[in-house]
Amino acid sequence: MTVGKEATLYQQLPGGRVRCTACARYCNIPEGKMGFCGIRGNLGGQLQLYVYGKIIAGHIDPIEKKPVTHYMPGAKIFSIATSGCSWACQYCQNADISQRRKVEGSDATPESVVEMTKRYRCEGLAYTYNEPSIFIEFAHDIGVQARKAGLINIFVSNGYDTPDSVGLMRDFLDCITVDFKGSGETAFVRKYITIANADPIFQTLLELRDRTKVHIEITDLIVPEVGDDLGAAKKLSSWVYDNLGPDTPIHFLRFHPDYKMMNLPPTPVKTLEKHYAVAKGVGLNYVYLGNVPGHPLEHTYCAECGKVVVERMGFDITGWHMDNQNRCKYCGNEIPIVGHLSKSVNEERFIPIIM
Repeated sequence: MTVGKEATLYQQLPGGRVRCTACARYCNIPEGKMGFCGIRGNLGGQLQLYVYGKIIAGHIDPIEKKPVTHYMPGAKIFSIATSGCSWACQYCQNADISQRRKVEGSDATPESVVEMTKRYRCEGLAYTYNEPSIFIEFAHDIGVQARKAGLINIFVSNGYDTPDSVGLMRDFLDCITVDFKGSGETAFVRKYITIANADPIFQTLLELRDRTKVHIEITDLIVPEVGDDLGAAKKLSSWVYDNLGPDTPIHFLRFHPDYKMMNLPPTPVKTLEKHYAVAKGVGLNYVYLGNVPGHPLEHTYCAECGKVVVERMGFDITGWHMDNQNRCKYCGNEIPIVGHLSKSVNEERFIPIIM
């Protein structure tokens, strides 16, 4: 087992064991063994992050791909990942990265990652493709340097975190999209993700709300036949309304067959439209459908007059109907979008760097 870098988020236990506190699994790891994620392991009574300084994927993306629609619209983002994950989703579209329980990747220091981000003229970084909380010490060191360089930092996360990991996020994180699966319904997450329940995700969102100034967006992957219950979607939407507020964006994402779930069809668009109606019905103002390019529910609608204020085609912004203060040009209502339209909109924003 190669030496990585000693992790920050762990506790030493009797008998040479360690307890990892980076994610809500709280793995109790004996000497010489790895945690569930496959990249945090016990070496001599210390928890090592074996992928510190190793990037397995790098890609230039539009921020809308995360998906993030209410923070720095049009920004060009350098997306990075390591191997490993805290979940074992049977439908994972990044399984070759996240479900690879091997320490692999190209060498990269925090400083070199920031330099790459600037060289590719990106406005910030996204820690994505696998769960970033499992390599949070590496993400933290990159993010602190990135913030000093005037760059933003985004987590695309399952939210299965801890108070300790949220504490590290405060140092560098600007935006997070927390990605529920099957609306967090317990039977679904137990069978298809291998977690007991979604309770830690809700706790993470409350921690982020109360302890940070991080911009939050919610996504919900709707898996047909097994994870498309409208009652669960209503429960999730109501929780978001009550705890995060009616202006919190929520994205219902279309499932595509992948990995171990090739037997199911893509989510019917009508199913996604029903989820949209449920979320709007509980009072959420900004509800979106994802992975359905060209659908009118990709657009941002003014919550006051109902007119389209941001038009989209997939990840491209095709129309902008707000003033410089992000007020609706039709009625003057202020739209809760952080930042104005980036100059990088619709230039080439899909460039693979490392794979």
